[in-house]
Parts: sequence; structure tokens; C-alpha cells
Amino acid sequence: MPKLDKFDLAILAALQTNGRATNVEVADTVGLSPSPCLRRIRLMEEAGIIRGYRADIDRRAVGLELTVFIAFKVAHHTRQHAQEFQQALQDLPEVVGCSMISGHSDFLAEVVVENLAAYEALLTDKLLVLPHVTDIQSNFAIRSVKTAGPLKLPDGRG
Repeated sequence: MPKLDKFDLAILAALQTNGRATNVEVADTVGLSPSPCLRRIRLMEEAGIIRGYRADIDRRAVGLELTVFIAFKVAHHTRQHAQEFQQALQDLPEVVGCSMISGHSDFLAEVVVENLAAYEALLTDKLLVLPHVTDIQSNFAIRSVKTAGPLKLPDGRG
């Protein structure tokens, strides 16, 4: 990973605020001319620092009413079991986020579905048959307070 300077961090902050900003707009915001700004953006894209661009969609507006946080316990802690489980979760479009965690459970996934009936179908048809799962605990979100907020970036002063 390249070391990020204050201009790189400012570019990232600008793109987090408005991913549809033009290169000229980002350059003006961060105090660079367009050519070096675009070069920095391309380098960060190539390095995987900027992973992509997408729309932030209101879940409820598109009929996705239920968010569930699911804690999974996986049997026999081996690298292979963890990789198989992770791949199986990545293949499920309802899973919008997942982390390996410490504590009682091994993984915590965020799942978004239309309603309780859709979650029941997902649970019984797909989640309960995931490889190496020994326990599942579901926690239903009552209200989302903050979702997919921008990252608090370092200040870049070194």
C-alpha cells in the first residue's frame, strides 16, 4: 500500500462525501490541479484503496424492511473451515456485511431482507445449512441510527 499524504486523504474525504463528483470538482476541493488529482485517484484505485463507487440506497424505499445481525459459531476452528464458511456467506446477496469477531461467536453478519417471512426462508433454506455452523443467533434491528457512514480518516500530518 502506498503511504497516503494529506492530498490523498483529502481526495478520499471528498469522494466519500460525493462519489459522483467530477475530477475537476475533487481537484478544486483539495487544492490540486485536475491532472495530478486524477493520477492520485487512479493510483488509489489500482492499489485497492478505492474499491469502487456505488449508490447509497434507502433500504426501506426499495422494500427491504428488515435488517438482521446474525452471530455464527463455526465448528473446529481451522483455516479451511473459516474459508469455506466465508465463501458461502459471500455467495449470499442478502448478506451486506460480515466480520470475523472475537468473543462467544466467530462471525457477525448483517443481513437485509424484505420481511420476517423472507428471513425465515433464508434462515431455513440457506443459513442453517452453511458449512461448519454450530450455532446461529439472530438480532433484529428495530431502527437504523447510522448505516454505511464515511470513514474517519487520519489527518495526514504524519
